[in-house]
Order: sequence, then C-alpha cells, then structure tokens
Amino acid sequence: MKVCIVGAGAIGGFIGTRLAAAQACELSAYARGDTLAALRQHGWRLQQGEVLTQAPARASDNAAELGPQDVVIIAVKGQALAAVARQIAPLIGPHTLILPAMNGVPWWFGHGVPAIGNEPLASVDPGGLIAAALPWGQVLGCVVHAATSAPSPGLVSHKMGNRLIIGEPAGGESERALQLGALLRQGGFDVEVSADIRHDIWYKLWGNMTLNPVSAITGATADRILDDQLVAEFCRAAMREAAVIGERIGCHIAETPEQRHLVTRKLGAFKSSMLQDAEAGRTLELDALVASVREIGHRLQLATPHIDALLGLTRLFGRVHGLYPEAQQ
Repeated sequence: MKVCIVGAGAIGGFIGTRLAAAQACELSAYARGDTLAALRQHGWRLQQGEVLTQAPARASDNAAELGPQDVVIIAVKGQALAAVARQIAPLIGPHTLILPAMNGVPWWFGHGVPAIGNEPLASVDPGGLIAAALPWGQVLGCVVHAATSAPSPGLVSHKMGNRLIIGEPAGGESERALQLGALLRQGGFDVEVSADIRHDIWYKLWGNMTLNPVSAITGATADRILDDQLVAEFCRAAMREAAVIGERIGCHIAETPEQRHLVTRKLGAFKSSMLQDAEAGRTLELDALVASVREIGHRLQLATPHIDALLGLTRLFGRVHGLYPEAQQ
C-alpha cells in the first residue's frame, strides 16, 4: 500500500516514523523547507524518552514526483490546508483515501448535516476551495489523542498518548476504514474504528477549544489555568455553549465541563499545542478550534457570548503579535 504523509511535523512525523519503522507500507512524505532537508539527511526520527527511533525516508516537495497514493495522511495546520490541498492534487487518484489528522472542525464537518447547511464553513474552508480539491467521498475522519512536539525540523518528541480514532464521515463502518485501521495498528497505534467520527471530533474539540487559546494568550500551562477559578469558570461557560451547539448537530456531550477538567488535571502542567505555536512564533490554529464553533452556533441562531469573547481576545492577541492574519478591508 502506498501511503504519503503530508506535513511531517509533530503529528505527521509521529505517524510517519511509526509506519516507516514497522515497514508497514510504501511510505513517502510531502514536505518543504527545513523539514524536507532534515528528512533527506536524517530520515524519520522519533524521540520517546531516551529512545530515538529512526527510519529511512523518501521525501519530496514535488507531489507529481511521488505520484498517486492509496492513502494520503494530511497533518498540516488548518490555516495552511487550502494552499496545500491544491499542491497535493497529483497524490490523489480516484480511489485514494484522504485522512486529515488535524485539530478542530474539519472542512467536511457540515456535509450532510441539515442543521449546519450546505454552504462550506467560511472559517475553515472559505470559498469551498478545500472541498473542491479533496473529494468528500474519499475522506475518512480522524482524531489524534497524543501529546507530541517538534523541537527541531524533522524530529518529533512523543510525551504521551497513542490513540487514533478513524471513521466514515457519514457514520457507520466500512471495509476501507477497517483496512486502514489495520495498517495503522501495524505502526503500533491503538486504533478505534468509530461508527460516529463526528461525535469523536466534537468531543475532543469540546475539551481543548478553551485551554488552547487561553494558554496562548496568558502563557500559562493547563494546571495554572484550572487553578484560577475565574479563568476556569470562563472556560467552562464557553464549553457549555459548545455543548448546546453539539446537541443540535447530533454530537451530544454526556460529561459536564467540571468532569472534563478533572481529566485534564491528571495531565499535569502541560503546554497546549497553541501555546507551543505562540512561543515559536507560528500562526495560531484559531479558526478550526474556535471560529468554526462560533460559525456553527450562529448558523443555528444560538448565542455564544463566551466563545465570541474567547475568539475576539485570542484573535487580537494573534494580530498584535503577528500570529494571525489582519482583517481584510
């Protein structure tokens, strides 16, 4: 099976190194710049504690050179996807499976959900460019539960978590999802093939849509956010709004925000991915995590004052520090 990783950063490099080390497939990477140079020089690299796993890598910044794939795993930031989707067209044949291993609400999330409507979500797919490049019928949904970082280009550090959830966007099970799940298990992942991947995506988003931006604004680790009762209650209020939205689109959340925060506390003093991006001067992945939730809420005519404030404050922070695009005039 031919598999290409698009975006060999913290998540793409994690998945890629595992698959390459297991020799589970004919693996390649679509990468650019320093990451491409590192892959060509060192191969795939994954640091887990004192153990460094390395494996040879075939990598290119020319999608046509890599050619059509059986599976394309996309692990770029949401704000980069529109440009990347056009660039990787040569990787995608009529039967290629597309697995976006990305945070937040994906571009396909509203497809087939009457409450959201048929128009693309402008927050994650302005103009529908991504949907035009990545056919709905070839997509499998994915949720990654793993704490990884990229301390330098082409090198991934894995702290905890090893779980991948995949599933059909339309729900139910399929042979192609089961086959891809079997491939990922060869890489040592704990894989669940879900019959309701939309719910799994919304549940993870519900848990991290507040801590990520609050940590970026404040520079605080998760434990300090939860220790401040005013900030923690603001986060819980935004989570309650997101839970109401989820209920309306078939993504019921059975927990309370308080219960979810107890789980988060067990993870200790960790830095969210958005805080890591802010510290590294990288663009904030705000649209897929917060703006998309606000947009869906507005389509449902639901008030979202706490989500609005969260988006506005983080967006302003990002613009002041050059980490989020300025408003178009």
